This record gives sequence, C-alpha cells and structure tokens, in this order.
Amino acid sequence: MKQILVFVLFASILCWLLFAPIYKHIVLIRQAVLQEEVDYLLEVGANASHGYVDAAAISESRQRLAARGFTPSLVEYVVDTTSGVNGSDPRAPVHRGTGIRLKITYPYERLFVIDRLVGMTPPDETSRMGAVGMKMSEYVP
Repeated sequence: MKQILVFVLFASILCWLLFAPIYKHIVLIRQAVLQEEVDYLLEVGANASHGYVDAAAISESRQRLAARGFTPSLVEYVVDTTSGVNGSDPRAPVHRGTGIRLKITYPYERLFVIDRLVGMTPPDETSRMGAVGMKMSEYVP
C-alpha cells in the first residue's frame, strides 16, 4: 500500500515538473503578446495624425489577438489620458504633450490548475494578466 501511495505522489510531482515549464511559457507568451499589442496601439494612436485609440483600432486589435489564440470577448481595454480627457474619441483627439495610457487585460483561464497537485494555490478566478503602456500624443491640430 505504501508503494502505491509513493508511486502516485511521485507520479503527480513528476507530471508537475514536466508540464510546469510548458504552461508557464504560455503565460509568458501571452503577456508578451499583450505588451506588443499595447505598444502597437499606442504607436499608431499617439502619432501626429491620430491622437486617440478609438473603437475601430480596438476592434482590429481584438481580431489580431484572436488570431493568436485569445478569446476576443475576454480581452478588456482601458484608454485614459494624463489630463483626464477621453483618449478614444476621434472627434476630439488628444493634443501634443498629453499622455495616452492604454491597459489591456486578459484572464489566466485556469492555466495554474495543475499547481494544485503540489499544493500551490493558483491565482483567483478573477485574476487577470495585463499589459500597460503610455505614450505622449504627437497630434497637432
């Protein structure tokens, strides 16, 4: 009986050790993709001809993230500015010198459930990974 228990415990730890780098790699890749998307949206949105990150740009971003394996409906975008004006209104672009801040978040989606095999507590169900960036607007009317 002891041998069976030792085998089961050893097998679960071995599985965790084998698969832990794989799912942690997925978390790192998702984080990098989110940061890349933030950087791209800010680069385009804060340039001299835009001064905003609008709903159309966010919609295109959702499509790009869906192509990378994200569920588009779970991705959340928050656009704000350092002056408090709306940073997503194309009719009122953010003027030069004002920072546009973008935050994209996405849930972990049960990636850490396997950690329970070794007694580690996974993140809360409502926890989200995210990427944040800020760029000064270059828009001049």
